[in-house]
Amino acid sequence: MKVAILAEGQFARATAKTAIGVLRYAPFEVVAVVDSTRAGKDAAECVGVGGGVPVVAGVDEAIARGATVLLIGTAAAGGLIPDGYRPALARALERGVEVWNGLHERVFADPELAAAAARGGATVRELREPPTDLPIGGHRARREGARVVLTVGSDAAVGKMTASLEVVAALRRMGERAEFVATGQTGIAIAGGGIAVDAVVADFIAGAAELMACDAAERADWVVVEGQGSLTHPGFSGVTLGLLHGAAPDVMVLCHEAMRHSVKGYDDRQPLRSLREYVRIYEDAASWRRPPGYPPARVVAVALNTADLSSALAQAMIDNAANETGLPAADPIREGPVGADRLAQALREAVPA
Repeated sequence: MKVAILAEGQFARATAKTAIGVLRYAPFEVVAVVDSTRAGKDAAECVGVGGGVPVVAGVDEAIARGATVLLIGTAAAGGLIPDGYRPALARALERGVEVWNGLHERVFADPELAAAAARGGATVRELREPPTDLPIGGHRARREGARVVLTVGSDAAVGKMTASLEVVAALRRMGERAEFVATGQTGIAIAGGGIAVDAVVADFIAGAAELMACDAAERADWVVVEGQGSLTHPGFSGVTLGLLHGAAPDVMVLCHEAMRHSVKGYDDRQPLRSLREYVRIYEDAASWRRPPGYPPARVVAVALNTADLSSALAQAMIDNAANETGLPAADPIREGPVGADRLAQALREAVPA
């Protein structure tokens, strides 16, 4: 399988979250990024990852490089397929290329795209399509001895998936059996499975999280669940709470973008809280689900995203986060394995075998 990423007009750090995640972590080969406004560049020039992956002007060029799958690599508020993407999607489908779609709008809801797929005999993988038989949460206990970690956020899009994947890699380096549980479209594309909890009917979000965490616990001693949204985000808090209570974590890692000061999409109308307050908020909400007699679920580390900062300022922000919360803090991307290992070690010390 060879994948091309569609990011027409949006292949930049602020707008291509899915593309960046796939370029950094996917186990399959990415042969091209489609964005006519940046054609001729290398992916790393545009988003900082994906060195050696060319940006091309159109789908035909990507197919010429061997692409058998076209993945939509961006997301927009509301989850609609951008009109500017439809010609590229139609071209891919009529040429028999499979489309992976992580947006809320389904590809075949567009009659023209459905017709293009019929002409080309192409298929579509809807990454956000949840199972139809999900349970209500609170009825299944995971395997005794398995430990569940949930990444939680000060806001949406602060690096919860990244922190989760880096922690899993660090735990494995330490000889632990660790499993990543994908709960969003990008994580599902990378991991090959999971449930996009923001597409699940509200009554079943906790059940979906519980199902995935318990199933993963049969295969691993550490289950690292990818967080979504934030408890203080006015638009996404419901998904966050359902995931928190369904996953029922033993420990949490708080994720934060170092220079973000207000809730995504709300500007100064909704300022972020202090890191110390987020620790309290998440521990309090987790306790509502914790069975009597169990140790409280605690936030035990802070994962920072310092991508746009100088080295000196980034280190200062990491040190400030550690001092404010009294917890180990790291940027697992900037610091590499050293930072990720610091987070993983905090988990091991908090919940020993």
